[in-house]
Amino acid sequence: MKQSLRAKRMQRHHQRNSKTSKLSLVSLMDIFTILVFFLMVNASDVQVLQTNKQLELPESVSEEAAEDNLLIMVNASNVILQGRQIISVEELTALDSVIVDSLNAELEYQKSRKQLTPEELENGLPINIMADKSVPYALLKKIMQTSASAGYTNISLAVEQVYTNTDELLEQAESQDSTEAGQ
Repeated sequence: MKQSLRAKRMQRHHQRNSKTSKLSLVSLMDIFTILVFFLMVNASDVQVLQTNKQLELPESVSEEAAEDNLLIMVNASNVILQGRQIISVEELTALDSVIVDSLNAELEYQKSRKQLTPEELENGLPINIMADKSVPYALLKKIMQTSASAGYTNISLAVEQVYTNTDELLEQAESQDSTEAGQ
């Protein structure tokens, strides 16, 4: 059967539109590759310690990053080692001794679970103490003494880093230098 020109044209048009278009994934893969490299490079710069919403850290302009070590958190009510409550702040305040026995026992247990390197034996084990800024120094001193007696002598206190305006710091340094030169 012979088709008219119009029928042939309509048939070609329908055949052309019935084909599914192919999706080119090359450009999408390029974008994801760049994104993966970006995340890998920038992920190593950030050090985040686990925090508690009840804990407000003191502020500091220190630029030294915290390491991921054993963590003691001290909030207004509890002393927590690696997410496990050790002693309440009221009990810690009431203690007369400088060494906290329950904390010392838990630190010794944590030390026994780890294979110690010669460097750690020589320099002491590292530990981070993250305390609320309202915690009195006397309590922190007991915790640090207990840590040191258990072999954790490389103690770091966690603080919230505050970024300062460098222009203000330069002005302060220049004003101090000029007052020292005048004296």
